[in-house]
Amino acid sequence: MASSPCGDGNFDCGLQIQTRSVEQTLIPLVSQITTLINHKDKLKKTEKTLRAVQRVGQAVSVAVGRFVAVGEAIAAENEDLKDEMGLACFEARRAGTAIAQLTDVSSLEQCEGDGRSTVFSDRTGMVKAARMLLSSVTKVLVLADCIVIKQIISSRNKVLVTLEQLERVSTFQEFVQIFSQFGNEMVEFAHLTGDRQNDLKDEKKRARMAAARAVLEKCTMMLLTASKTCLRHPDCESARINKEAVFQRMRLALEQVIEIVTDTRSGGEARALPVSIYAGIKDFKVKVEGLRDSLYCVSCEAVAALLEALMEKTEDFTDSAYTSHEQRETIIQLCQITRQETKQLINTWRHAQSLKAKEATDEMELSILKTCQSVSDLRRELHRVAVGRATELLKLHSDHLVLQALKASGGDGNLEAVADYAGTLNEHKEQLVETCRLLCHISGTEPLEITCIHAEETFRVIGPQIISAAQTLALHPTSKIAKENLDVFCEAWESQLCDIAILLKEINDVFEGRRGDKKTYLSLPRPGKHSANLKTVKAAKLDAEEQTTIAKLGLELCLLTSDVDSEVERWDEQDHEMVRLCQIISSMAYSMYLFTRGEGLLKTTLDLFHQAEVRQHSFSLIGFLIESVRSLLDEDRILILSETEKLSDACQQLQVCAKTPVQGKSAIFQKVDSSIQNTKGILTVVVYLLPICYKLIRKCKSECSCVASPQHWREKQLNTTVSEETLNGNGSNGFGVKSLEQHMASLTFLESK
Repeated sequence: MASSPCGDGNFDCGLQIQTRSVEQTLIPLVSQITTLINHKDKLKKTEKTLRAVQRVGQAVSVAVGRFVAVGEAIAAENEDLKDEMGLACFEARRAGTAIAQLTDVSSLEQCEGDGRSTVFSDRTGMVKAARMLLSSVTKVLVLADCIVIKQIISSRNKVLVTLEQLERVSTFQEFVQIFSQFGNEMVEFAHLTGDRQNDLKDEKKRARMAAARAVLEKCTMMLLTASKTCLRHPDCESARINKEAVFQRMRLALEQVIEIVTDTRSGGEARALPVSIYAGIKDFKVKVEGLRDSLYCVSCEAVAALLEALMEKTEDFTDSAYTSHEQRETIIQLCQITRQETKQLINTWRHAQSLKAKEATDEMELSILKTCQSVSDLRRELHRVAVGRATELLKLHSDHLVLQALKASGGDGNLEAVADYAGTLNEHKEQLVETCRLLCHISGTEPLEITCIHAEETFRVIGPQIISAAQTLALHPTSKIAKENLDVFCEAWESQLCDIAILLKEINDVFEGRRGDKKTYLSLPRPGKHSANLKTVKAAKLDAEEQTTIAKLGLELCLLTSDVDSEVERWDEQDHEMVRLCQIISSMAYSMYLFTRGEGLLKTTLDLFHQAEVRQHSFSLIGFLIESVRSLLDEDRILILSETEKLSDACQQLQVCAKTPVQGKSAIFQKVDSSIQNTKGILTVVVYLLPICYKLIRKCKSECSCVASPQHWREKQLNTTVSEETLNGNGSNGFGVKSLEQHMASLTFLESK
């Protein structure tokens, strides 16, 4: 596409565009305007050319008129933006009128005979009008986007007020009433922030928003049970500490959301991520390889300083008590090799400079290659150490023995045993925190670094909360609420371990150049305490022949997940709802494939059945497809609905299979086989649907004019109504609202023991 009249490709004309919706709204307008401006200077003026120019000019003018009408309506509804929005709308209307006049060239006689300025004779006037139009339209969109930000802030403020009321309640009846209001407010906030997360252009902001929303999702359930425990045992110090930690974490997460959407920090300055080893190596290699283009682009001292900063960060690995002696020696040796190669490079570099060389000499080129190779070898070793450590820890903690021991000791009222197991949990917490820090160093992308930091903070906070919940149970061993509270915190710990397993796969994908850097925030489902078949199926090990059969099925499943990933990568909008849901379904299927290889977190058939039972993402995809086909033509709608029906059947069959209790080795094998076969059926339909939906979406976009549908954009961005479906927990961006409602239903059953 030709260059923008504004002089660059960002279309912002001096205004910072933070969201994709604003940018996508502007792109067709820019395309049409550049068509008018970037014509050949000696364009042959045929009747066909003139009609085309006039048609484009009129389309722009009409679309601007409709767009301005919406902008003026927004201004009337928002008094504080009325003046700015009104001025921007006035300028947009004036620019649209100017473009219409300059393109009013319906005939050759009119174009050449009346001496009036046209797009052919007054190119400067056309460029000026185009710049004014883009600037004013962008300003209207950015101002409208400010209203969305105001809605999020307003929603956050309502949540904060209710949160303070919840913290002060003293009776259970009052708590039930206020928590009901709080739940509805959190649903609204979840949807507003979910839409904002998907709309943000900046990957780091999207990752930070995902982390903050994950905290809010988990803390909502913790807040409920921690508050119930405090009300039931008001004089219990450990219960009070447990509750206060939850409220504090929720406030911090709410504050982080506002920092992201307003692009500010309460402390004044933006918080910079700690520089990881991966980022340091990347920067170092860029500087070294840049010497091929210029020997004077950077100083020798600067390169040496970069290397030393990098070497200092490797101490996080070598100083760790959990790094083996062999690993430590290997890292130190690779650091020494990198230092030596860099020293040799600097010597040859200085020699080339002394000879007034204009480009790198052959000797220097060889040093550049050796230096980059040595630092790449160091990165590979650090990656191997960090991923190996994380994998070992996940295997070590997969049985959750410490959590089970804490629950049992608390239920027995054994404070001494709780203290012993609390010490063990603290050790595990420190191991996991340090491992997350090492993973952050080698993660490979800034969004994954943010996810590692979030995981580190989660383990650091949840560990002490589990201990305080266990202490409360030990003090009140007959309390059902205290037991329920401990269960919730233990589930949060287990959930975070599952997230680490997904994170590990994404980090490996990035390292190997695969799909990991494009994935959104995911978390594996985990067996919950309400699982239907939790006590009816015993774990079973398969014999060699059965494992071979399952391994073949697993390989077919893996190939299908690769097909899904390939189709997903074709999509322009990687944060599209369908892409997000398909990625999650693919990731869950991949964990089943890992099970067939004896890897991953699914260790036994029981784990596999628990995973198969949780299919909410598949049903969310079905709901999304049914909702999306309403505006399609009959032929397209019938095709999508037909495939959606197949998807629904496969999901139901898988869920029925997973919930059906079985006994005996042969029956369990058949159930494993059926679970994987049904999952293959789901992925087969997903692979078929992805390219069809992609083509339909592109077709719909191509049929839309530049800003011909501002009302749709406005409704999408500014709609604050929370539907009945949303309140029932069916929305895709909620914080586990169905689970919240299940807890709400049990609020009135506060035990009297």
